[in-house]
Amino acid sequence: MQTTTKARRIVSFLAAALVWASAAAQPVHGAGVTDTEIRIGNIMPYTGPLAAFASIGRAEAAYFDMINERGGINGRKIRFISRDDSSNPRTAVEHTSELVEHERVHLMFGSFGTPSNLATRTYLNERSIPQLFVASGDEEWAHPKRFPWTMGWQPTFRAEGRIYANYIQAAYPSKKIAVLWQNDQFGRDLFRGLQEGLGLTANMIVADIAIDADMSIDTQVDILKNSGADVLVLNCAPPISARAIRRAAELDWHPVLLLVNAAASIANALRPAGLQNAVGVISTSFLKDASDTAWKEDPAVKGWLAFMDKYYPDGDKEDSYAIFGYAAAETLVQVLTQCGDDLSRENIMRQAASLRNYQSPVVLPGIVINTGPADFHPIKQMRLVQFDGNTWQPIGDVIESAFASAPNDN
Repeated sequence: MQTTTKARRIVSFLAAALVWASAAAQPVHGAGVTDTEIRIGNIMPYTGPLAAFASIGRAEAAYFDMINERGGINGRKIRFISRDDSSNPRTAVEHTSELVEHERVHLMFGSFGTPSNLATRTYLNERSIPQLFVASGDEEWAHPKRFPWTMGWQPTFRAEGRIYANYIQAAYPSKKIAVLWQNDQFGRDLFRGLQEGLGLTANMIVADIAIDADMSIDTQVDILKNSGADVLVLNCAPPISARAIRRAAELDWHPVLLLVNAAASIANALRPAGLQNAVGVISTSFLKDASDTAWKEDPAVKGWLAFMDKYYPDGDKEDSYAIFGYAAAETLVQVLTQCGDDLSRENIMRQAASLRNYQSPVVLPGIVINTGPADFHPIKQMRLVQFDGNTWQPIGDVIESAFASAPNDN
């Protein structure tokens, strides 16, 4: 009797051990991952003064629809849950908490704006939830030691400002400069980069005016014209940039116009400004312009146009924010694909920090994505472009937008 009981105990123990071993062998995922689904959260300004950028989120949702129709990622469909914060950081915090605690998202991806992402960064990092490919060029998304769960995607605003400074020094070294800049972290970062890049010649900035994202700026443009400046740097959101370009034309003022990449949308800034008024405007880019006939036979652009027709038919094919969202979503899919069946949050961040010369097909030739455990700046290159009345035309070579003194606590 004792022998039988002992044998049963041994069998039970072995059975339990087998169950434990089998469970241990299964990949560890997380609350937002099942055998059929990956839940991804996002915050976007679908309403409010920065609603022009909402097409980023809409294009991302459409891209994931396409991926799901093709079978998903390693058999798992993406459930993309995007919320509107109207560019209000407090609302962003509320929505992020709801996405994490109630919707059980596995990671946050591509959320827009510096203030909203700063407001949610500590919350997400304390809970070890990836805050991946933030849609903001602030340098705050590249502190892998202090915030190991947060990573940016696009080139930094500060580095972009230095690119404009270098261009002005090379092409217009003795010209007076005026700057209309948005009074927030985005505007301050780019303006700081401009001043740093100009160095000792920063005194050529004879006027600068800070403005809010939703104000009328006719009077401010009048003041900048009266400063005698020959170069005008527009460092503000698309609607304000459009009004400024249009107002300068009304005043018969024709300075060299530099327009920040964040506002360089034909659909959202140049067309509202009047395309004829925007001829000659200079900006930066790292994505292909689908309206440029130079790309009409490009397989990636053909794929983009077909994508827009099928998955985002209400979108504008000349909207650079839509192609931005497409490329960012494509990068996330690359990361998740690299994860294989290990979709733990730790492995997602590990793969995001292991991109080697990855190039989205819609990114300009020569611009690649590289990351590492101490390098959370995925895209570091841009090129100068000039608007010819229809499309953006490249001028010069690809520029490495990173600079030696860029803060990065690696």
